[in-house]
Amino acid sequence: MKSDLPAGRESSSDSHLSQLASVGQIAAGIAHEVKNPLTAVKGFLQLLQQEGNHEYIEIAQSELEHALSTLNDLLQVSKPDLEDEQMQTIYLSVELESILNLFQDKLYDINVITNFNDTNTGILGKKNQFKKAFFNLIKNAIESMDGKGTLTITQEALDGEVIVRVQDTGVGIPAEKLSLLGTPFFSTKPEGTGMGLTQVFSVVYRHGGKIIVDSKENYGTTFTIKMLQQSQLIRKGVKKLSLHYEDGYSIQDFFFRNRKEFEKRLLDEAINVKDKIEEIRKIGNINLLNNAHKLVLYVVEEQAHELIKFAKQEGVAWAKYSLTLAFKLEWVQAIRRTLWDFLYNYDLLSKTESHREAFYSREKNINELIDQFLSYFFISYSKYKDELLEQERKLVENLSVPIIPINEQICILPLIGQIDQQRINTIQNKVLTEIETNHIQTLILDLSGVANMEYEASNSFIKLIEGISMMGCKTILTGLRAEIVKSFISSGISAIQQAEFKGNLKQALNDVFFLKKT
Repeated sequence: MKSDLPAGRESSSDSHLSQLASVGQIAAGIAHEVKNPLTAVKGFLQLLQQEGNHEYIEIAQSELEHALSTLNDLLQVSKPDLEDEQMQTIYLSVELESILNLFQDKLYDINVITNFNDTNTGILGKKNQFKKAFFNLIKNAIESMDGKGTLTITQEALDGEVIVRVQDTGVGIPAEKLSLLGTPFFSTKPEGTGMGLTQVFSVVYRHGGKIIVDSKENYGTTFTIKMLQQSQLIRKGVKKLSLHYEDGYSIQDFFFRNRKEFEKRLLDEAINVKDKIEEIRKIGNINLLNNAHKLVLYVVEEQAHELIKFAKQEGVAWAKYSLTLAFKLEWVQAIRRTLWDFLYNYDLLSKTESHREAFYSREKNINELIDQFLSYFFISYSKYKDELLEQERKLVENLSVPIIPINEQICILPLIGQIDQQRINTIQNKVLTEIETNHIQTLILDLSGVANMEYEASNSFIKLIEGISMMGCKTILTGLRAEIVKSFISSGISAIQQAEFKGNLKQALNDVFFLKKT
């Protein structure tokens, strides 16, 4: 079922915008009337929580957070240009690749197909609004497939338009509901508010584009977005900003005096990270904005040693709390772009005549320092993850060789599962070390839980028993099943001279303690 929304008309942007404008006015009124009392209630709940933590207070706070989030979304519908973002040339394929990286943790079981053609053909628009729109589209597509299926994203230039298709193999949308897509509070998801698709339609239509939806229940949905090509590309570069400057300001003074403006510009550049700042602070106690200022000062002051030290700390923090690397990469690149904007404006305001040689020297130093930060960040991140994996590997190895002390001289080693050569090596290292360290005199090896022992492992197992004997420790084997005995026989082992055999663990323990008493 195909829909151009509403009522199958492709040129529906005017009517849809009119509908959104009406809904937006109502939404703005509701939002302003309800937001203030909700905010007050939230404040009182926080005061109550300081006096005593209560389950109902936490539930109420959670619901209020959800309500306030919904109201903020409503305000965005009524004022989509709230960020006052500038128009620029946008290459949609680049932005789509960047957005896909943000969903790495959700794409393991989903087949992702991308086919981007005419990638040098751009459109004119507000980049952050488009990034947020495509983020919402891709997020909806992934959620509709519930962890399995195929996500296909394509781009092509045709007849003066840039055409992007986002196709999923999810649950689809009922035919009678297609005309309601893009209106606030309509959603096919039980917990949805419809704000995501509302933002998508608003952005596309306000930029003079078209949306076509093709959907069939249980087969999936395709969103086709058509935007006019940008025929006269805007020169990409730094931007002139409204910043404060006084005679004699150093670069450090300039950044410090315009700290708030720097943060605002940075948040405009890093639209996908902006909504994650508070979440990252709560998870890892990481203040992205403060850290951005610290990084910029290290760069402009050329403090390479402090920058490297800071990068290592950041790498450990992001690895420790398993924060998404794509967000960090986008954040640092946004810092780089914002930094250049501010340096450009500093030169303008201070009327500094930058000679070509000096400019290229500064560009080289700044870019090298930021690249150096990223390099040490990723090295530190990887090192921490590798050490964590090594610790987990050693823990698993120890758990796979659980030597249980009965008393100071007697221990039991119950083995379960399959015994291969690699595991025999692990057992050998652990057993011989424990015998030396704890002076074990009798080791009872219970094999009742062993499912299978490989041919090479059988020979190594016998050599292990010989090694145990060489260290003055007695070996008792219990629970030998027919399959294991056959494995020994097929290996050419007729007898194991250095070990005693008991039918089961209980019998072995009874005999050991009986002999000790006598």
